[in-house]
Amino acid sequence: MPLSRLNALDAEEARSEFSRCCGSSRWARAMASRRPFADEEALYRAAVEIERGLSREDWLEAFRHHPRIGDKEALRRQFASTRAWASGEQAGAAAAAAETLDALFLANKDYETRFGHLFIICATGKSAGEMLEQLRLRLANARDDELRVAAGEQSKITRLRLEKLLKNF
Repeated sequence: MPLSRLNALDAEEARSEFSRCCGSSRWARAMASRRPFADEEALYRAAVEIERGLSREDWLEAFRHHPRIGDKEALRRQFASTRAWASGEQAGAAAAAAETLDALFLANKDYETRFGHLFIICATGKSAGEMLEQLRLRLANARDDELRVAAGEQSKITRLRLEKLLKNF
């Protein structure tokens, strides 16, 4: 049973596995310290509980562990430990027309200038056009509101990655 293997890891190995799901070191350490989990739902509940206590800096750290939407070079070079997961999550961007990718690139730059962090979206099942539309809409958000929206998207990504971790463990 995959959860039993995750529960049996030493603290550093568990922290490393959890950091593949969310780049916040505080979150990953807290998840590792909450083991053993009785079942998958306990794991998912703990993830949400810990997220509720994260600071702005914790969220920004998590965001830095993502490649820009559509940035295949960064995905290949910088994010090797989550490359397969992120590339699958960003499949909609990989199939996009050049004009859409160019628009995503420019909108991402505007977003990063405005908010000081990457545009985070749970891209699974979304086309590049849908992601671009969401990015443009979110540019109108206030800074604190956008952090909450981005954190919500990170939470969705974390849940999906926890599910992948258990399936692939």
